[in-house]
Amino acid sequence: MNMAVQAINSNTKGVAQNTYDAIVIGSGISGGWAAKELCDKGLKTLVLERGRNVEHNKDYPTATKDLWEFPHRGNMTRQFLKDNPLISKAAGFGEDTAHFFIKDKDHPYVQEKPFDWIRGYQVGGKSLTWGRACQRWSNFEFTAPARYGYGLDWPIRYEDVAPWYSHVEKFAGVCGNKDGIEAMPDGEFLPPFDLNCVETHVQKSIKQHFPDRHLVQARWAHITKPTETHLQLGRGKCQARNLCMRGCPYGAYFSSVSATLPWAARTGNLTMRPFSVVHSIIFDEQKNKAIGVRVIDAQTKATTDYFARIIFLNASALNSNLVLLNSTSQRFPNGLGNDSGLLGKYIAFHNYRANVRGEIPGFEDKYYFGRNPTEPIIANYRNLHQQDTDYLGGFTTFMGAHRTRGATANLTEEIGAAYKDALSLPGGWRVYMYMQGETIPKESNHVRLSKTEKDQWGIPLLVTSVAYDDNDEKMIKDFLAQSTAMLEKAGCTNIQQHDSKQAPGLDIHEMGGVRMGHDPKTSLLNKYNQLHYCQNVFVTDGACMTSTGNQSPSILYMALTARAVNHAAEEMKKGNL
Repeated sequence: MNMAVQAINSNTKGVAQNTYDAIVIGSGISGGWAAKELCDKGLKTLVLERGRNVEHNKDYPTATKDLWEFPHRGNMTRQFLKDNPLISKAAGFGEDTAHFFIKDKDHPYVQEKPFDWIRGYQVGGKSLTWGRACQRWSNFEFTAPARYGYGLDWPIRYEDVAPWYSHVEKFAGVCGNKDGIEAMPDGEFLPPFDLNCVETHVQKSIKQHFPDRHLVQARWAHITKPTETHLQLGRGKCQARNLCMRGCPYGAYFSSVSATLPWAARTGNLTMRPFSVVHSIIFDEQKNKAIGVRVIDAQTKATTDYFARIIFLNASALNSNLVLLNSTSQRFPNGLGNDSGLLGKYIAFHNYRANVRGEIPGFEDKYYFGRNPTEPIIANYRNLHQQDTDYLGGFTTFMGAHRTRGATANLTEEIGAAYKDALSLPGGWRVYMYMQGETIPKESNHVRLSKTEKDQWGIPLLVTSVAYDDNDEKMIKDFLAQSTAMLEKAGCTNIQQHDSKQAPGLDIHEMGGVRMGHDPKTSLLNKYNQLHYCQNVFVTDGACMTSTGNQSPSILYMALTARAVNHAAEEMKKGNL
């Protein structure tokens, strides 16, 4: 061990007490899965989380409140919005969920180009506030870069991940229906939420007029029929409250806090350390491998080193890039494993800019049960077997239909008994569709460390330099035209198209920078998510993504993590790690 490590460690009770079999950096979607799988395999595992502790149920202060119990009826004050113009843009952000998001001034970064970086620093990370859509990638997505000549070929295919999708779906609890769609493979599903009458009507219309397109029931991480595994964790059936982002007291939607971390804790192998800001991964020149992680206590700012045979980096995509870029040594002066010089490059994201909305007459004698927390999905129908558009990639379309509140169409007054009575009645039906579009990774879209500015812990700020391109604009135009056509065929009226022009990042699906690949000259990770040049470090969050595909990514991160842990454990048994 080098002298620098010994000096840093002098404020602890010794190296042995700070040594584990494995260290996981981050406790969100993928970090929670790394912890569960490592602990299940009998490895003493330390999980480092930069934010505060959050315990299931105990730390959901707004979970059962009604809107009128909030001081500002769910809204934030003007002063808060003025002080936090970035984080308050996040989907689902409000007075009821603000405690699961950061405040802008506490965690600055440098926007070389506009980029809305949405973060939640606590145990559980953004798994407490995620969207919960869980479609599997198909081989169309794994093979598209190679087939169409953009980005880099993935080192894996659907068949490599399929059993791990099944593994995580059964534990997490994913509802859905088996529809036999090539572009969106079936999984291990719990019963789906039913489509309502208008969604069923739109589904039939699409099938009639667009036979190559498929609208299916939501594939969402919600328990609709708990299994014995779910019940062991105290997780129950979704109550259709649609208050998920406050934290679910029923444990019905999947999060690290309600599922993977409690499961890991039950093994007796888990050690959680909140308030742990990771400075860097420690590389030992003599051993030619990583030996631990340098941590700055978020509250005391004391520095401590922790040691392990393997390290899983799951800090969320951009923070994982930051940690690696800041992990410099004589062997890796430009960041850990960065011999190719590509660390931080090829950042990509999902394009959520466009949506289409309309009204649909009729169905006034129909309603639906509860507040369905899921959304039907139109599987991608673009550029599958061949390129059939003037752009690359595809898009998933989420849709929904709902009744408005208040039969007020014929009223001119917005006060009085008649208006009040009308508000108690359901109004007309409205339908929406919005896109989740693939973006093409480019070397110019990158993150790097600031050479001049640091955060409150002395760590260089991240510089984001990410933007849209012509391919994105063409895809938006096509989505708007095709979605409008589908709504028109379904009989919708007053259809309105909208392009939010929002900055990248607000989608919360940032990916890349530490991409997987066959060749160390063009990628950072191998097919098992190991750094090519430091193989006891694994990166299994969004940073590992070679391309974005069009499906929601979280369930893929979970599957890749479980697969990588299995490989790591096997390699440890062989003495290779």
